[in-house]
Amino acid sequence: MRRLTAAAVLQRPKRGDRPVTMLVERLGSSAALSRTRSQRDTETVQFAQAALEAGKKEGLQLAVRARYVALAVIACLLLAINPAWDQLYYVVLLGLFALIGWAQVRVGRVGVSRSELALLFCDLALLTFVIVVPNPFGTTRWPVAMQYHFGNFIYFFVLLAGATLAYSWRTVIAVGTWTAALWAIGVAWVWWQPDRDPALTARIAEAVGSDHRLLALISPTAIGFGLRIQEIVVFLIVAVTLALAVRRSNDLLIRHAAVERERGNLARYFSPNVVTELSKHDEPLKQVRTQDIAVLFVDIVGFTAFADVRSPDEVVRTLREFHGLMEQEVFRHDGTLDKYLGDGLMATFGTPFAGARDASNALRCAQAMIAAADGWNARRRASGESPMRVSFGLHYGPVVLGDIGHTCLEFAVIGATVNAASRLEGLTRTLDCALVASNDLVSRAKLELGGTAETFGSLIARDPQAIRGLERPIAIWTQPRA
Repeated sequence: MRRLTAAAVLQRPKRGDRPVTMLVERLGSSAALSRTRSQRDTETVQFAQAALEAGKKEGLQLAVRARYVALAVIACLLLAINPAWDQLYYVVLLGLFALIGWAQVRVGRVGVSRSELALLFCDLALLTFVIVVPNPFGTTRWPVAMQYHFGNFIYFFVLLAGATLAYSWRTVIAVGTWTAALWAIGVAWVWWQPDRDPALTARIAEAVGSDHRLLALISPTAIGFGLRIQEIVVFLIVAVTLALAVRRSNDLLIRHAAVERERGNLARYFSPNVVTELSKHDEPLKQVRTQDIAVLFVDIVGFTAFADVRSPDEVVRTLREFHGLMEQEVFRHDGTLDKYLGDGLMATFGTPFAGARDASNALRCAQAMIAAADGWNARRRASGESPMRVSFGLHYGPVVLGDIGHTCLEFAVIGATVNAASRLEGLTRTLDCALVASNDLVSRAKLELGGTAETFGSLIARDPQAIRGLERPIAIWTQPRA
């Protein structure tokens, strides 16, 4: 017995349908040739860009919420440590930080944004000003260098932590670099300022005596250049480390986006539950095996004559409407869309994994397709268009499953069962019916559902028919047209 692949069945022209088949084949070939590597790369980049855009927006919103919480905590901390009216000056400045965070959410986007970078720089510049410049409403007249004795440099880490939630690794490094530069400028400005209270400095120097190291620690004019350099170096190390973490996180996000894209591509062919099952296994489609499945062929009768007198736009629109209705039923009944056949399609039930109701799902799917086609024709008549005759063929039996091809792989369903289903669909013309199903499929469906199920009420038993490619005639069942 000769065994043909599904692809071989598709390549055989049906009588009277060769022109439209050639048209569809040419369109398919042209589309395949136009889909170059650069275009696929562009699509991947666009998909990843969309994922990064969503991640950036979510990160900015998370960062601004964290900023609001941090600012509220810092405000309470300042008032608790220094319960004085002049501390309200810093509370007002904290409000400016909150305003900058709100603006960053408004202008934030993926890619280089000068306004966004400007707001980041304003963040760092404002914090440098707050830390270095004394409170103008304060009552004390200490030397400016006393600002360094309060250890406020740690607040820069709050801004750095927020940057890691929303920005790229390059921006995080920029935050570290800008902070180092601004802090160095602040040190230079403080060093340039005159001593506001030289008498206090003199008394402290006299009390310390010859211990210069102690004087450098407690002198109100001591800047502590070594400590300032240490702060800059440590901050840069932390910024670079966090930048590497952000880069790794972005890479993981892009990989996740690619996985979701692949999952979306699978969803075009398999039902959602099959996609979920495929995502749980490692390369399950490459496992070559033999199993029993149900095969469904669908075809529009006389579509060539219809296409010959219609415009290309109307032909394609009609095919899209028809394919949309049919594929919806395939997925709704847990089937796999194997391929479109110009004006028809091939679907399988039980691929890539066998189920408990593959035959009954296929039969119910075909009957639902018949109802959908009847409704489609009713709408066509109402709009003044000619109706379409749709035929269906069903068979159940063993097939070989597995990937074929070398570079461009295809999940193939191979075997006489596929050929027989195609021949049964062609038999609908001779028997003038909508559906021809083999007794193998109907018997299996009765085992799955029980022989009294209403699914079988519309089926009519027919005498065995000789099917080309099969050794002996097989019993069939038909369903008449509405």
